[in-house]
Amino acid sequence: MGRRPFHDPKTAEGLSAAASRPIRWRFGDWHATPTHHTPLEDAQAIVTGMVLATLGIAILAHLGFLTSGVAGLALIASYAFGVNVGLAFFVINMPFYLLAALRMGPAFTIKTFLAVAGLSVMTAVQPDYLTFGSIHPAVGAVVAGLLLGFALLALFRHRTSLGGAGILAIYLQDKLGWRAGLTQLAIDLTILGLAFAVVDWDKVLYSILGAVCLNGFLAINHRTDRYLAR
Repeated sequence: MGRRPFHDPKTAEGLSAAASRPIRWRFGDWHATPTHHTPLEDAQAIVTGMVLATLGIAILAHLGFLTSGVAGLALIASYAFGVNVGLAFFVINMPFYLLAALRMGPAFTIKTFLAVAGLSVMTAVQPDYLTFGSIHPAVGAVVAGLLLGFALLALFRHRTSLGGAGILAIYLQDKLGWRAGLTQLAIDLTILGLAFAVVDWDKVLYSILGAVCLNGFLAINHRTDRYLAR
């Protein structure tokens, strides 16, 4: 029996050979190939993203600030009507699942649903397990923005989002080439403009600082031309 030929995984021939081997895991976009993450890799990214996002939202809620996308709308609903942030976040996201299901595929939709559901639970129980003392507003805005930026980056790179603006941003980046971070920034500034009705102007300005940190981080680090794995 002849010896099995060696293919260097760094060469085009090696990548082709690796991609042609039998794949154990298959579900929508969940391919275990050189350019697709495995389900285990997706799972760790989703959990990491949920934890980081929970910390970021907790800091913002502690300071009375807002944040991007649906999470920002959920915080507005919380401040204006006293509803639970986690519940509002989950309910507001419901219509966006239709866009995800129709345009982004079943794997993206299911992973996003799990991420949103997990984050909703974590934000609901977070006050029972984690509280904060004194945080300078500017420091809190920057740290929360970066935490949320890292959370979304982890999720975006694994074809997952936290719903709402994230789904729309990824869809527009895939279809039109618009950078997800810049798209989210435009949406975020619109949402933060609404916040003047329920939040003091100085807190809105700090919230804008956090949104700029979040979306600037995403615009620089989330580029499909530099990161090919999905």
